[in-house]
Amino acid sequence: MAYQHKQKKVQQQRDDLTGEHAVGDAGQIVLACLFAATWIADTFFLKYTTFLNQYVPLGVKIHSGVVLLILSGYLARTGLSIVFGKEGEKPGVIRESVFNVVRHPVYLSEILLYLGLLMLSISLAAAVVWIIAIRFLHYISHYEERLLLARFGEEYEQYMREVPMWIPRLRKR
Repeated sequence: MAYQHKQKKVQQQRDDLTGEHAVGDAGQIVLACLFAATWIADTFFLKYTTFLNQYVPLGVKIHSGVVLLILSGYLARTGLSIVFGKEGEKPGVIRESVFNVVRHPVYLSEILLYLGLLMLSISLAAAVVWIIAIRFLHYISHYEERLLLARFGEEYEQYMREVPMWIPRLRKR
């Protein structure tokens, strides 16, 4: 616990990081726990809202779920390593790798993680929590974008015009 506090303090002192919403981390943890508890309880024990599973073939559920989970892991690992892996020499808008495809790849990875689990076992109760999580992530993304606009101005505005927030473009403009 002391290590995490110390690590957080170091991150706050880095000039190349802009900031995040005050309840962003706590909200993500709460929603992750709520999603996990709902999905596990409904999928394996209660089975109140899993009736749609009988209409989707097992092969489709497993293949799509695994693909989404792998994509989620890739976005999270790559995005986090770019942001927190090394301190940037000079502060600026990150445009490399996954940040050149979507503006919020780490938050998108969280959304895809939940969707991957939903594909493995379709729980409508967990889908409601997933929708709440999407709304929350969208809210904190907008907050962080305001911070980035205040810090980087035109450079970030250009980035917003060129790179979509959530859904990658199939072709460049």
